Amino acid sequence: MQLKVEGENINFSCLILDLGGVLLDIDYDATKIAFESLGLLNFSNLYHQFQQNELFDRFECGEISAQRFINELLPHLPSGTSANSVVKAWNAMLGDFDPHKLRFIDQIKQQVPVALLSNTNELHFAEVLRSWKKHRAEEMDLFFQEMFISHLIGKRKPNPDTFTWVCSQLKFPPEEVLFIDDSPQHIEGALAAGLQAKLYQPGISFEAYFS
Repeated sequence: MQLKVEGENINFSCLILDLGGVLLDIDYDATKIAFESLGLLNFSNLYHQFQQNELFDRFECGEISAQRFINELLPHLPSGTSANSVVKAWNAMLGDFDPHKLRFIDQIKQQVPVALLSNTNELHFAEVLRSWKKHRAEEMDLFFQEMFISHLIGKRKPNPDTFTWVCSQLKFPPEEVLFIDDSPQHIEGALAAGLQAKLYQPGISFEAYFS
């Protein structure tokens, strides 16, 4: 298949899309505000701390359970804060699917396989599936050729090995695969693995992006 992406003609046999920031709206500030409303006034510092000790990476790779993740957050919140409140605040960043994008992907699927590759976690993905059901009758895993979800496959972007493994699962050589993501570091990882890759700019319709 050939598409013109940002004015450049690209030939590819398989398309891999990111989830959050590409197909699903994301607002990280919403989670920060939600935790602050629970009484966690230093959420930004805590988030950085958890990044440093790889808590988020381990959660996204399925190495720790949702309950363990919640238990790591609760000591930083006022006494009496419920686990459900933590989950709600953590999921606050998740927006909705754009039905126009999904319809456009339906058109692309008629020409090439379309797969999904996402860094996400057990709590977020459960909410994503609920959002999906508002737009589509079919199950999400039937819409895509394959879904590669980090906490289920135990691998994350931007590790080039993750992209190499995904291409092998899809049975396409990396150079025949186009990957679209909104994170520059993920694009770099894909390019290092030999894929074609384009940075998606949120807010631009797929129709305009592929023109």
